[in-house]
Amino acid sequence: MFSRFLTVGGFTLLSRVTGFLRDIVMAAVLGAGPLADAFLVAFRLPNHFRAIFAEGAFASAFVPAYARVRTQNGADSARLFSDRIFTLLLISQIALLALALAFTPGVIALLAPGFADDPLRFSLATELTRITFPYLLLMTLVTLYSDILNSLDRFASAAAAPVFLNLSMIFALSLAMFFPTAGHAAAWGVLLAGFLEALLVGSDVRRAGALPRLRRPTWDDDIKRFFKALGPATVGSAGVQLALFADTIIASFLAAGALSALYYADRLNQLPIGVIGIAVGTVLLPDMARRVAQGDLAGARDAQNRAFEFALLLVIPCVVAFVLIPDLIMRALFARGAFTAADARAAAATLTAYTLGLIPFVLMRSAVAPFFARGDTFTPVKASLIAASVNIGFKFVLVGPLAQVGLAVATAIGGWVNFALLMWLARREGLTEADARLRVSMAKLAGAGAILGAGLWFAATPIRGVFADTRAFRDELALATLIVLSTLLYFGAVLALLGGKWFAAFKGRSGGGAVIAPD
Repeated sequence: MFSRFLTVGGFTLLSRVTGFLRDIVMAAVLGAGPLADAFLVAFRLPNHFRAIFAEGAFASAFVPAYARVRTQNGADSARLFSDRIFTLLLISQIALLALALAFTPGVIALLAPGFADDPLRFSLATELTRITFPYLLLMTLVTLYSDILNSLDRFASAAAAPVFLNLSMIFALSLAMFFPTAGHAAAWGVLLAGFLEALLVGSDVRRAGALPRLRRPTWDDDIKRFFKALGPATVGSAGVQLALFADTIIASFLAAGALSALYYADRLNQLPIGVIGIAVGTVLLPDMARRVAQGDLAGARDAQNRAFEFALLLVIPCVVAFVLIPDLIMRALFARGAFTAADARAAAATLTAYTLGLIPFVLMRSAVAPFFARGDTFTPVKASLIAASVNIGFKFVLVGPLAQVGLAVATAIGGWVNFALLMWLARREGLTEADARLRVSMAKLAGAGAILGAGLWFAATPIRGVFADTRAFRDELALATLIVLSTLLYFGAVLALLGGKWFAAFKGRSGGGAVIAPD
C-alpha cells in the first residue's frame, strides 16, 4: 500500500510544486485586488461543484462499488457497471453546465453577493465564470476515469493530471497581453487544462481496457446500491462545500484582497492535505474495500492505523513551520510584482489560522475510509453536516473581529469537530481501534515535533540575520536554509525516538506482512 502511496504522493507533490509556480505567477500578474478576486470566484465555483458531485461524493460511492462488482462478479460486470454510470454522469453534467451558463449572473449574485455593490468585480466574475465552468464537466469525466484506474491499482496518470492545470495557467498568463485582462488569460488556461487532463487520464483507462462508453442505463441492483451510497455522500460533500461557499460569500463583503488572502493561505494549507492526506486516503480506500470484501476486517483496521502513522509523520513538520514562520513563507513564495508585503502579512496570518485544523483535515480521508469501504456513506454525512454547522456558525461570530482570519479559524474548528465525530462513530461501531503501535508512535512523533519547534524557534532569527544584507532572494534563501536544517533535525529526532525498524515496517507493508512494533 505504501509504495502506491509514494506514487500518488510523488505526483501530487509535483502537482503542488507546479501549483506554487502557478500561484507565484498569478500573484505577480493578478496581485490581490478586484481582478484577482473576480477570477478566484470564477475559479472556485466549478471547483466547489466538482468537490460536491465528483471528487468527494462520487469517489466515495464509486470506488467501493466498482471494487465489489469486480471482485465478486468479474471484469465484464465491472465494465458494464462503469458504462452505465458514465452515461448517467455525462447526461447530468451537461444539464448542469447548461443551467450554469444560462443563469451565471444569478449564480454570482447568490454566491458572491458582496460583488453586487461593485459592478467591476461582478461583471468580471460573471464573464470569467462562463469561461471556467465547462471545466467542471471535463473534471467529472477525469474523476470517473481516475476512480476506475485507482480501483485497478493504476495511480500514476490520475495523480499526475493536475499538473496540466498549473502548466496550462502559467502558459496562458505568460500570454496575458493577448487577452482583454490577465483574468481572462487565467480563465482560458483553466478550460484548456480540463481538455488536457481528460485526454491524459482517458488514454490510460483505454490502455487498461476499461474505457467506459455510452450505454442505456438499467436500474439493476448494482446501480441502485451505487445511488443509495451516492445520495448521502453528496449531502456530506455539500456540507463541506457549503462551509467553503460561506467563506466566499462572507469574504465578498470584506475589503478587496480578503478573498485573495484566503486563497493564497489555503493554497499553502492544501499542500499537506493534498500530498499527504488525500494521497494516503486515495490509496487506503480501495485497499480497505478489498479487505472488507474478503472478510479481512483486522487487516482493514491495521491498514488505517498505519495510514494514520504515515500521515502524522509527514504533517507534523508542516504544522510547526506554518505556525512559527508563516510570514517568511508567504514573502518568499509570493511577495513580488503586484503582490505586496502587506498582502503577504494578511495571507500569513490567515495561514496560521488554517493550520490550527491541519491535522484533522489531513487525517480526514483516512478517517472516513472504514465507512466508505463498507458502502456506508450516511454515517460520515452526519459528522460532516454537524461540523459544517459549527464551522459556519463560528464564521459569523469571528469574521467581525478577525476578518478573513476569523473565517480560517472557524474552518479549523469545524475540521476538529468533523474528525472527532468520525472517530467516535467508527469506534462505537467497532470499525477502528488505535493499536499499541499507533499510540506509541503518536506520542513520539509529537515529541519529534516539539524538538523541531524548539529548533526552528531559535534558528529562525539568526538565519534571517545571515541573509539580511542580501539584495536578491533574501527571504527565499533564508526559507531554503531553514527547510534543510528543519528536515535534518526532525527526521533525526524521529529516527532517534522511533528507530529504524519503525520505518522498515512501512517499507514491508505492500504485501500486508507483519507489523513491527516501534523501538
